[in-house]
Amino acid sequence: MTEEVWMGYLVDHCTNYTVVQSPFVLGEERVFGADSDATTLSVAAILHRLQHDAIASVAVPDGIDADTVSTACNVHVWDEESEAGPEWDLLLSEEAIIVLARPGADVEISVMDMAVEVDRPFHEAILTAWEMELNTLHVSQGAYVSQAQYVEAASSRLSLSGQIGANGPVWPPRYSAHGPVNGNGVHKLTPNGHVLSWTTLSAAGSPSEFSLRAPLLGGVSTVLLELTDGPNGVFLIVDDEEPELSMDAPMELVVRRIYAQEGFIRYGLKARPMSA
Repeated sequence: MTEEVWMGYLVDHCTNYTVVQSPFVLGEERVFGADSDATTLSVAAILHRLQHDAIASVAVPDGIDADTVSTACNVHVWDEESEAGPEWDLLLSEEAIIVLARPGADVEISVMDMAVEVDRPFHEAILTAWEMELNTLHVSQGAYVSQAQYVEAASSRLSLSGQIGANGPVWPPRYSAHGPVNGNGVHKLTPNGHVLSWTTLSAAGSPSEFSLRAPLLGGVSTVLLELTDGPNGVFLIVDDEEPELSMDAPMELVVRRIYAQEGFIRYGLKARPMSA
């Protein structure tokens, strides 16, 4: 058994299973952070396990976005119509805990030492804001991204997939009706880099996609990163941490909720300090 912090979560790695828990607690209960959910914990669990084992297929229960898991981790989601059973199962908990286990494995949920107490009014307000944002009647006044557009760009956005250009990796990939532009093939970039610049928009100045949550978060912060493989990119900072940013600070990219539109959550990569 090996316990560690991974992508902002608590991980217990065992031979036949991996347990991922939120570090946040409300009383005696583990709760999700401001931009986390069962899907983001599942992505972290699979990416951690992939350091040790290949995953041919994984069964994903209701309550977890299977497409996001598959795209972010490049794994096959098991279909009930398949003749063979899944190699791994994702299991949901009543708390903010996810288990990735081999079928039939005996799983023990360990008690993690780390526990960050959250403010109850803030936690409840964030949950309410997400519920309102997910309401199909809620209309953002900002940029409209249809579900089809979101799905089309999912690979580059969730797994940091780019392409090889004449001068090295290109991200995001460039496409036209005739195929890739300024490069070809698919190249998966390393999900980390260092800070070139950063900014925080006040709640009043934040894009309207975040209008319900920005006042609770004290605004929206972004960083311009030079990725380890070369390209630059602008990323939101995770909502449930307040890092002290500095030039050249190393950051990692993790999958989190970005915003909701048309009753559908848009997931993407956010930045967090590598040392945290």
